[in-house]
Amino acid sequence: MITKRIIPCLDVRDGRVVKGVNFEGLRDVSSPVALAEYYSSCGADELVFYDITASSDGRKIFTDILRETASRVFIPLTVGGGINSTEDFDRVLKCGADKVSVNSGAIRNPKLIYEAAKLYGDQCVVLSVDIKRVDGVFRVFAKGGRENTGIEAIEWIRCGVDSGAGEIVVNSIDTDGVKGGFDLEMLEKVCNAVSVPVIASGGAGKIEDFITLFKTLPKVDAGLAASIFHFGEVRISELKDAMAKANISVRR
Repeated sequence: MITKRIIPCLDVRDGRVVKGVNFEGLRDVSSPVALAEYYSSCGADELVFYDITASSDGRKIFTDILRETASRVFIPLTVGGGINSTEDFDRVLKCGADKVSVNSGAIRNPKLIYEAAKLYGDQCVVLSVDIKRVDGVFRVFAKGGRENTGIEAIEWIRCGVDSGAGEIVVNSIDTDGVKGGFDLEMLEKVCNAVSVPVIASGGAGKIEDFITLFKTLPKVDAGLAASIFHFGEVRISELKDAMAKANISVRR
């Protein structure tokens, strides 16, 4: 049985971790360095660091903060935000990232996934997809969920994996920050479309949401969340205890 991963997410804006609802109404949470160090020591399996306004601002990721964050973390670190070229991959990896997440950059240049995978290996390339229902169709959004690309999401994900993405992060804009549970309908379609690891993001509000996720969709490899961990609503140790009691394989 594959061990399920629990992954806190640090959404970073102007050097601070922030969190909102449906990708809007962002509020300050903490220092990314302090928060990353805390999660690294309290049972998180991996950590995701997103510079959430790098793409919309048209700038590079904050490498100084990233470098310091990576130096305090002893679990795998995935980094994204403003990744538009293989040079960006190289720069972020040299700052200490283990994997690089690409979103808007791949939409602008779909060849980027293939080029990066060829240089650094499939395991290093994470395709992060922000998805929202538009007239009943799953559409891909860019620039931190601000721009509807019109691209059908499931086919986009399938093409990304065919190009070399070794992992998929599925961000549901519809459920983000609402704390009503993961978007199971969307996740099931993604899991049925690809054979690489799928990380569920958006909607976790309580421990039971993770139990439901992994029991309903055993193909999902990991659950990612932000505010419930940041504000102490769910403690990772307690979550993992509950998962183990529910016969879900988890690292403790």
